[in-house]
Amino acid sequence: MSDDYQVKKTDAEWRAQLAPLDYEVTRHAATERAFTGRYWDHFAEGQYKCVCCGVTLFESETKFDAGCGWPSYWQPTEQARVERVLDTSHGMTRVEVRCQNCGAHLGHVFDDGPAPTGERFCINSAALDFEPRQP
Repeated sequence: MSDDYQVKKTDAEWRAQLAPLDYEVTRHAATERAFTGRYWDHFAEGQYKCVCCGVTLFESETKFDAGCGWPSYWQPTEQARVERVLDTSHGMTRVEVRCQNCGAHLGHVFDDGPAPTGERFCINSAALDFEPRQP
């Protein structure tokens, strides 16, 4: 990961802050099992935030059921500054997405999403916190 992120913490600080799975996913690019994350089938109105730094990443209006077992969105928020990084791990070529504020691994983006973007941001629930919309 780059050293150019606004939020910087030591490995010990990240471990102390995050639940074990959240730590492995966000700091070591692990992937939670499909259909097991807390938000894969969650469709309440609100904002999905980075579990590491709290920046808003996705709005509920952009979430859709892609049938893949992970939360999927067709677009991040404008302020999210989601970073795209080429990922050639596991014998595949994919585009990893990270929080540009703290470098947290979020998941991957694919070009099989719905209009208007045609993109599917396939995100680990372990990388997210949810803030419900206030009435």
